[in-house]
Amino acid sequence: MNFSRQALLGIGMIIGGSVMLYAMVQQIGDSDQPKPMSAMVDKLSSEQESPQPLTTDIETEKRILAQKQKERAARVAEQEKRAKEFLTEQEVAEAEALAKARAESQQYVDNSAPATDETTNTEATKDVTTDLTVQPRTESQSTTDTTKSSEAEKQKAVQEQQEAQRQAAIKEQAAAKKLAESKKQAEAEKLAEAKKQAEAQAAAERKREAAESAKNEPPKSPSEYQIKKGDGLIKLARQYNMPVEVLAQANNLSPSAALQLGQSITIPSSKQVQRLEREAAAAEQAREKKRQQEEALAKKSADAKREAQQKLSEARKEVKETDAKGSFGVQVALANDQAKADELAKKFRAAGYQVKTSATSRGVRVVVGPERGKVAALALKDKINSDPKVNTTSAWVLYWR
Repeated sequence: MNFSRQALLGIGMIIGGSVMLYAMVQQIGDSDQPKPMSAMVDKLSSEQESPQPLTTDIETEKRILAQKQKERAARVAEQEKRAKEFLTEQEVAEAEALAKARAESQQYVDNSAPATDETTNTEATKDVTTDLTVQPRTESQSTTDTTKSSEAEKQKAVQEQQEAQRQAAIKEQAAAKKLAESKKQAEAEKLAEAKKQAEAQAAAERKREAAESAKNEPPKSPSEYQIKKGDGLIKLARQYNMPVEVLAQANNLSPSAALQLGQSITIPSSKQVQRLEREAAAAEQAREKKRQQEEALAKKSADAKREAQQKLSEARKEVKETDAKGSFGVQVALANDQAKADELAKKFRAAGYQVKTSATSRGVRVVVGPERGKVAALALKDKINSDPKVNTTSAWVLYWR
């Protein structure tokens, strides 16, 4: 299997880094090991040469011991921190070198290997990649594993705490939802109960009204009643459960008539009340029909008058000098005397017409006008015949002069 120069260079860098890492870890381990006995003896002899005062204060000794332990722990932590940083940098360098070696090896294989050996070269590249993987040292693995284990435990504790908080939030939401549903159900039950009570009260009221109505029904046969103090048509009508108009009609009275003390009136029977109600309803329908007919007739007359006025206005506009050979008028009546003619003229003037009277051998003419042109005179005649205010249909056009 052929390797490129770049791949070999990457392998060399990885091996050199591993050796440097081993030397550094070895140096750190030597600094933590106890000093040789000869050094301790030399130190002891030097201390004996320079005698120090005895410390009898136990608290001071404890404080000094605690300070030393603290310093030792700080040194150990600092060493672990440096080792971790170095391992991190080493892993990054190894990953970069490995990625570069893989890329160069793949490029070399793609450029130099034939098409038939593509599968073999791919497997070889995988083997090379596997061979290029650097296994970490056993001595540094313990420190890294301890750090990773503590971090994993912290992450696990944080995750457990988050999970507990999430479960607590879910329980709170479920409890709130259950409380809301219970409140809603209680309100619905309360509303249903109130509705039920209202229906029961309404039913009782209807039953009471029906009982009172049955109690105060009209008699089966007509009866006489003598008016007492405080009686009136309205009070008696309510007492016998009948319309006041029916009671008044049965006694040929007005519904607003006052009753005299000691006066006798007839209380109609139930059959008479029904008959009188039917007659009153039929009379009301007849009056309504008549009113509608009168309104329709008035509307029709108003429409005819408006149409005649419009035609008159249009005819007056269309009249030309060539067509107007004289003035024309509309005779509306022929009175027997001047007094009768003046009375008719007054009625037409009140309706808004210009009226003149003219005596003839056969009587006094009442003429409306004049109008220039026969077309305008004919339109004026149609207007007068359709005007309900003057109530005439015998108007006709005559030559004025």
